[in-house]
Amino acid sequence: MAGTAVVVGAGVGGLATAIGLRRAGWAVSVLERRTGLERYGTAFGLHPTAQAALDRLGVGEALRGRAVPYRGARIRTPAGKVLASLPLERIERRAGRPELLISRPYLIDALLAELDAFGDVPVELGRNVVAVEALVAANDLVVGADGIGSTVRAACFGKRSGPRHVGTVAWIGIADFESGICGETWGKGRFFGMTPIEPGRTNWYTTVPGATTADELSGHFEGWHDPIPRILAETDPSTWIRYEMRHLFPALPAFVHGGRVALVGDAAHAMTPNLGQGACTAILDAGALARAVAEHGPAGLPSALRAYDAQRRRSAQRTAFASRHLHRFMTSEHTRLRNALVRMLPS
Repeated sequence: MAGTAVVVGAGVGGLATAIGLRRAGWAVSVLERRTGLERYGTAFGLHPTAQAALDRLGVGEALRGRAVPYRGARIRTPAGKVLASLPLERIERRAGRPELLISRPYLIDALLAELDAFGDVPVELGRNVVAVEALVAANDLVVGADGIGSTVRAACFGKRSGPRHVGTVAWIGIADFESGICGETWGKGRFFGMTPIEPGRTNWYTTVPGATTADELSGHFEGWHDPIPRILAETDPSTWIRYEMRHLFPALPAFVHGGRVALVGDAAHAMTPNLGQGACTAILDAGALARAVAEHGPAGLPSALRAYDAQRRRSAQRTAFASRHLHRFMTSEHTRLRNALVRMLPS
């Protein structure tokens, strides 16, 4: 084996990183504080660049069998008037493949199956890492993939950058019917989105200022165009997921520390979900880190981490910045000006 690495966190970024490092010949272990992996059924959007990265990790083909293409999505007013198209067709023309939507359980299970195929990459659940310094001392490389509240980031980078509330409550759920339309509806201070996730089901998501109960949420969308009221009425509220939207602020000055520690995914650049790029950026981080480590080898690990930081930090932080400002734009109270600007977007 080329070197030893421990990945803290078994989400999308952590599992993808573990696969990449193991393919590079490293001895890898994964530590996860939860006693079970998150498999709730939200839909991840996979940009063609992330799909290519998954292909290099060996899981692309398995995912394509369960994913659905995302096409024909529109931005609408609450009355149903189309303002613009999401740039999905343009992405497909440029990349030669469409954006895909995949259920989180399918993505997690595909990554786990690839790890299991190696036969020597333990994934230890219920491991709440506290002594990060001990991990650094015992391994050549420590990867913090432990989310927005990252223990690795706090221990190695300090607490200046940390989770910050956006001031908006987000809700997500799955309706057991196909909506017939896709895209997002932007209202005053709130929006509602619908995407396919698999045949016969619709992934939906919404943000509202301060809604705390299911009844309050439904009230915010009375009179909105079909099928939004139906989706809320026919989805069991006990299955809805509610969370306070947060992002990492301020942006980190580096994704690497001391020549032996690297951050990936939300630990490095947690962002609002408005661009739908959280999983994609984590996958791209994982691929870039694994390539840099493979190219430089264990003896060149500090150089590898510098190369990873140079390739990924500014790109990921630009995406996070754009997503945060898109959130502000989407939830603007000044709907007339915002809608006029949206109509000017290229199709």
